[in-house]
Amino acid sequence: MSKAKLQAATLGGSASDLEAVFYDALQSANIEKLMACWADEDEVVCVHPGGTRLVGIGAIRAAFEALFSNGSIRAIPERVRSVDSLASSVHSVVERIEVMTPQGPQQAYVIATNVYHKTAQGWRLVAHHASPGTLAEVHEANDAPQVLH
Repeated sequence: MSKAKLQAATLGGSASDLEAVFYDALQSANIEKLMACWADEDEVVCVHPGGTRLVGIGAIRAAFEALFSNGSIRAIPERVRSVDSLASSVHSVVERIEVMTPQGPQQAYVIATNVYHKTAQGWRLVAHHASPGTLAEVHEANDAPQVLH
């Protein structure tokens, strides 16, 4: 994505626009584009599936650089649920991950929560917490009525 499109997504767009930039950066292993999604704050937080809590831009950048040294991350966001307010947005995402195994390409699922704040620079990511899912499609527990009366 060009610098102009990134700026438009972060300054004039929505948290969902920035989320699209974030996942595009993962899929293209573009560390600069990925880091441009993060807020410039000391307390930003990232947790990779099964990993430790990474606090701060330096720790987050180092972790993604290590991940990208093995290639891009084929994480496709699905079933996004969001809770939005004027200056924050919380997204619960099912990530479909495409991985190469000795048996060929396979899919796995990760459950992620992305938290965005609207800053003077536009929407920025302040937390990304990903938990291991399953090899099969993730089903949701939902207390909404299944039949409308």
